[in-house]
Amino acid sequence: MFSQELWLENEKKCAVVRKSKQGRKRQELLAVALGVKVGVKGGFLWPPLKLFACSQISSLVRRAALTHNDNHFNYEKTHNFKVHTFRGPHWCEYCANFMWGLIAQGVRCSDCGLNVHKQCSKHVPNDCQPDLKRIKKVYCCDLTTLVKAHNTQRPMVVDICIREIEAREISNADERLEAVHEVLLLLPPAHYETLRYLMIHLKKVTMNEKDNLMNAENLGIVFGPTLMRPPEDSTLTTLHDMRYQKLIVQILIENEDVLF
Repeated sequence: MFSQELWLENEKKCAVVRKSKQGRKRQELLAVALGVKVGVKGGFLWPPLKLFACSQISSLVRRAALTHNDNHFNYEKTHNFKVHTFRGPHWCEYCANFMWGLIAQGVRCSDCGLNVHKQCSKHVPNDCQPDLKRIKKVYCCDLTTLVKAHNTQRPMVVDICIREIEAREISNADERLEAVHEVLLLLPPAHYETLRYLMIHLKKVTMNEKDNLMNAENLGIVFGPTLMRPPEDSTLTTLHDMRYQKLIVQILIENEDVLF
């Protein structure tokens, strides 16, 4: 039977061996990215070379993801490069050469994060795939940038708004009347009775259209803003709602005998 101290000591040794193997594998992976060989007896890469290898791997992964993403919509988008000052050693993800200098060593795409020389930015293909982490807004945003970031054909807000509108703007005439009737039943009794009596009168007015030129549409224009007045006195809201106010009153007059 092993004592507890002996068992703990053995576990520590195993952990060191595992860590050493993991480190060795990482060194080999970085060496492959650099195209160099690591010595058999535990040679290690110079730290700046490790940074370069990591940048090369990230660049390869980024481009491989763009190539193999079957759900990606192939909208061509130019990179949004801006001059950038990098902290620590950095290598160009296009030409794989070192970025020299202390400030403004190169440019970075503010949409996808691609880092390249200023000269190389002129030759980078239009394959920018924006990162959602970098896109902070929906409105006042470049349309192509927005749809590529969400991997959609159109902005999601457009789809959501259209679905909501179409779910409410009812095309079937019978269904539309049924919806209006259900809303009328929600009115307080005094409001319902007053509206019903007024619609009966306006229906009689339309019977003399040849003389007074007041059909249901014209009466809707006249009475709509009064009967369908918005809760807040806003000129902009009133102008926006005028078309719908007219339409509702017109429907109420034309279908008075069915709705009330």
